[in-house]
Amino acid sequence: MAVVVALGDAMRNNRVLSFWKHEPVLLIALVLAVVSSFFVPFSMSALIHAVDWKVLGCLASLMLVVAGLRKQGVFARLADALLRKVHGVRGIGFSLVFLTFFLSMAITNDVALITFVPFTMAVYVSNGTPRAILPVVVLQTVAANVGSALTPVGNPQNLYIYSRYRFSAGTFFTTMLPFVLVGAVLLAICLWVMLHGRKNTIGASSVNENPVPNGLNALNNVPTQSPEAFSVVAVVRYCVLFIVALCAVFPVVPWYVAVCVVAVAMLPDHELFAKIDWSLLLTFIGFFVFIGNLSSMEDLAAWFGRLLEGHVFETSLLASQIISNVPATLLLSRFTEDGIQLLLGVNAGGCGTLIASLASVISYKYYAGFHVGHADLVPGVGRYMVVFTVVNLLFIAVLWGCQVVIW
Repeated sequence: MAVVVALGDAMRNNRVLSFWKHEPVLLIALVLAVVSSFFVPFSMSALIHAVDWKVLGCLASLMLVVAGLRKQGVFARLADALLRKVHGVRGIGFSLVFLTFFLSMAITNDVALITFVPFTMAVYVSNGTPRAILPVVVLQTVAANVGSALTPVGNPQNLYIYSRYRFSAGTFFTTMLPFVLVGAVLLAICLWVMLHGRKNTIGASSVNENPVPNGLNALNNVPTQSPEAFSVVAVVRYCVLFIVALCAVFPVVPWYVAVCVVAVAMLPDHELFAKIDWSLLLTFIGFFVFIGNLSSMEDLAAWFGRLLEGHVFETSLLASQIISNVPATLLLSRFTEDGIQLLLGVNAGGCGTLIASLASVISYKYYAGFHVGHADLVPGVGRYMVVFTVVNLLFIAVLWGCQVVIW
């Protein structure tokens, strides 16, 4: 009996360790929240008010509705329809990268990559040109981070900044439009150069001769909905709910009303609630509490204010490279009122290191997982990191220069 109990404890401990291994940012956020609470007087009211519930509610609503659209295979169908009209390695690369670029503005950078990176792998493998996977996935990752910068719902930090600084929609879009346009032009140049010289006609092997590897399905990477599973009524309902969620963001209706409407309307699809990124929401709560505690420490708050004065863009960009751009946003926003430079800095900071944007980690995990079972088809992860780093440093340099010239 003692052995059984010990084994059970070991299994539970392994699951706990595995969870924290895959959620290091959440762990850090919770530890910082708990430790910092010992240095300030406890106040339940202050604790509740430290959390931006509107941001959490809007994020959860958007995640829920987008999960419904993914369940119906809407984005995969859109990609499939687009790819039927293009030919060649480069043409498919342009389509996949810019599909990720534009859709990330609405469905967030994370969801765009979760949806289209596996699709990219499946397309190039099934058509006999797997060597194109590495450059295209790297550029899709950059496309998601740059494209999502245009809208308040494109990524979590934008939603928070939009709410925190109470920007008008016009101010937000006009601020980010030059940034995103420059990024789009640079993406097109990189695509042209990185896919230059690759076989420009796909057809060396048919889908039947070179099937999509089972490893992709094992990772839940390829949509499995059959045509019979597609429901026009369901898609229309999700689209209406998506508009309702957007009305909370901009805001057209009170956010709590929109969140309740979405939650109640999605109850028939209760299994989709598990698709919400609860760890991200808990990470936000942890950082909200931590930053609220820091804000109440007057000397520390004053030091942060002096650090940021006149250097918000540079500080936020560099902080993003170390702690990722979402935590950097939450941390620095309490100590500066220059929301424009913070917005630019953390979005430019999404390029750079692998952890600068957690969306980048998604692509890396997919690529690394694919390489494990198919090392003969694609270069190793070391090569991936070299290409990823070079491309991202190029984007940081150009976007930083853009900030200097325009703002």
